Amino acid sequence: MQHDAKDTTAMIQADVYYADITDTFGRFKNKKTLFSTLYLFPVSLRSPDGRFAMSLRCQALSRGVNINWLGMEEKQNMREAYSFAQTVFDTVAQDYNIEDASRLLEMLLEEIGGKKQFVKKEYSRLRQKNGIISYKQFAQIVSNYQMEVDDTKVSRIPWRKYFTFSKDAKVIDAEYSSAELISLLFDVDVQSVKEWQSDPERSSLQAFVRENSGDYAARKKIIAGNTFLAESECTVAYKSSAEQYKFRFEYIQGEAKHFEFYKKN
Repeated sequence: MQHDAKDTTAMIQADVYYADITDTFGRFKNKKTLFSTLYLFPVSLRSPDGRFAMSLRCQALSRGVNINWLGMEEKQNMREAYSFAQTVFDTVAQDYNIEDASRLLEMLLEEIGGKKQFVKKEYSRLRQKNGIISYKQFAQIVSNYQMEVDDTKVSRIPWRKYFTFSKDAKVIDAEYSSAELISLLFDVDVQSVKEWQSDPERSSLQAFVRENSGDYAARKKIIAGNTFLAESECTVAYKSSAEQYKFRFEYIQGEAKHFEFYKKN
């Protein structure tokens, strides 16, 4: 009972923090300046006695390939998106030596197509619409695959470097993508991308790709280009009753949605 009471208190705190943070976001007129800064510098707050501690980290929602693009093979206007998503999946499968990539892909496509065989009943909100709409949902599918195939390597793959888990992601916000994904997008050496990303006076992504003999224009259908996408994914970690908790949410075009609360392990 005490454990449940602590979790309930933590949930109430999460609701308060969530309301305060999203209200603060709403007051900023220049969302590009706000979120471009948050993408680079997470915010941490801590009381002198250590009883209060909270951190806010935001990332571009569309920084990766939308995992749902893997199910778009039959949609004519999504062929380029599907093709690149498949390329990324195949590359990850090879680089990380996935035991049965075909089976994992099959399980993902079942979920993307709406058959929902691999998500537990308690994730009722995730079952209300077709597709994969959160990392938690994706991670459960990966976990089920791992148990079925006995492939322990799959749980150590940094999936977020390559994929985004939201149906709202329409294009790739490549300016904020990982070095690994940018390398795949434009066929540029990954170490060169990392050096560019670490340069505080770096050029634009378009200029960098051009300087490294990449074809930026060839990807214009699936990347955001110079357009700032007001679409972010934020995670808040905080302490409650000496235990650690987290919640995440998406902030899209001035609207907060897809709130998820969970206790840190």
